Amino acid sequence: MLLKPILPILVMLLIIAGCGLPHTLVCLSDEHPVVTESLYFGTAKPKGIVTEDEWASFIDTTVMPAFPDGLTSWAVSGRWRTATGMVEHETSYVLQLTHDGSQEKETAIQHIMRTYKNTFQQEAVMRIRSQACRSF
Repeated sequence: MLLKPILPILVMLLIIAGCGLPHTLVCLSDEHPVVTESLYFGTAKPKGIVTEDEWASFIDTTVMPAFPDGLTSWAVSGRWRTATGMVEHETSYVLQLTHDGSQEKETAIQHIMRTYKNTFQQEAVMRIRSQACRSF
């Protein structure tokens, strides 16, 4: 009868432990697991904005050499809170990259973010990384 009072506690512990386990991505037979990166680049800088030509040049010289198989980018209107607490509204660019998740690609992503921040005097580049399934 000692098990009877402990049983609800054991069940609760199993439920809680199951919530913390990572979910395994299951792709269909014609799909392949990949990592999808969404990077958000603000365009406001101390003396103006990052122009469309500057963005295109950044893509050509910094991004494409590391991701020659392709990418997607588009202009968006975003808002974010700066380190000083101010809410900024600015035109931004989203860059979406899909890759194999290798250390080489991780290093490339870090380089892209660092280069953009340094080149265009940005406080941050937001990164959202997720697992996905890809097919053609």
